Amino acid sequence: MNTKWLNAFALALVVVTVTLVGYKNVKSDKGHPLLNVSYDPTRELYNEINRQFIGKYEEETGSWVGVEQSHGGSSHQARAVIGGVAADVVTLALPSDIDLLVKHGLVGNDWQTRLPNQAQPYFSTIVFVVRKTNPKHIKDWPDLIRPDISVITPDPKTSGNGKLSLLAAWGSVINHGGNENQARDFLRQLYSNVPVLGQGARDSTTTFALEGTGDVHLTWENEALREAAETKGDLEVVYPSVSIRAEPSVAWVDANVARHGSEAAAKAYLEFLFSDQAQETFANLGYRPSNASILLKHQLQLPNINLFPISLIAQDWNDAQTKFFGDDGVYEAIRQPDEQSRSVIPQIQSSQQ
Repeated sequence: MNTKWLNAFALALVVVTVTLVGYKNVKSDKGHPLLNVSYDPTRELYNEINRQFIGKYEEETGSWVGVEQSHGGSSHQARAVIGGVAADVVTLALPSDIDLLVKHGLVGNDWQTRLPNQAQPYFSTIVFVVRKTNPKHIKDWPDLIRPDISVITPDPKTSGNGKLSLLAAWGSVINHGGNENQARDFLRQLYSNVPVLGQGARDSTTTFALEGTGDVHLTWENEALREAAETKGDLEVVYPSVSIRAEPSVAWVDANVARHGSEAAAKAYLEFLFSDQAQETFANLGYRPSNASILLKHQLQLPNINLFPISLIAQDWNDAQTKFFGDDGVYEAIRQPDEQSRSVIPQIQSSQQ
């Protein structure tokens, strides 16, 4: 395997789990820098977005503002903000992560109506990454529960990627006519094939791509495309027949911007994410922009795929959080020994040839 990029990547990860990337120059003493607390694999994205925004904001307002980034598992990041990390904006993997901040009085109840498209500048999904030539012939969800398959995915307790992997697997059963008992048994078999749960998406990328552990990696589409591109053919992306529509969401943190005096800059920063310039950047880096015409321009890299909404398996994202990841939720249940006989999993006809 081509490991040059991986060795450099791993060295960077050793420093800290949660990364702060600062955009500072001689003007940095002119105001409070914005802190964007984001989920794990968006480092490269916001490096570029921040560079674009800083120049545009200064050009339009005559004022300079710095931007810093913090990255980690999405649920971990939300809890960090609750614990005192002074985020001006949050760009998290799931709407329910932001609603957790609402419950703690940090973000306004109306956060989804303050920005376009319910504060979702792009959408994404969960796909598979396999090794060169796909030696285990992994094409769809049922392949993941074969006894010879080792699956790498993050921990649903800490990671948005981890939550979405579980929800996508459950939904694959329901979408193909299965019931919840069959979906629960499918998850139990799937997670018995997971040797290690990373804390976040990038942690699992390291396990799969650098350490060479596992046959298939369940990850964000943008992370999968990056892995495949940077390993120059050593890894390949496989699109399953169906997956979940993931809806990363953004908000400014009312309690913090009031204290920092940064509301105007924070609002401008998030509004910039819906500009054509930012939407093009999302598409170029493997995220599906909310602007349909820009998404269409990038259909070769971001092909049409069958995505089910969260409403297929729960009332909404908050209901999914309780149903699947609460103290008495599905994930806790499947982690317990189960002496009941296994259900028959409905067969999925793969669209992959």
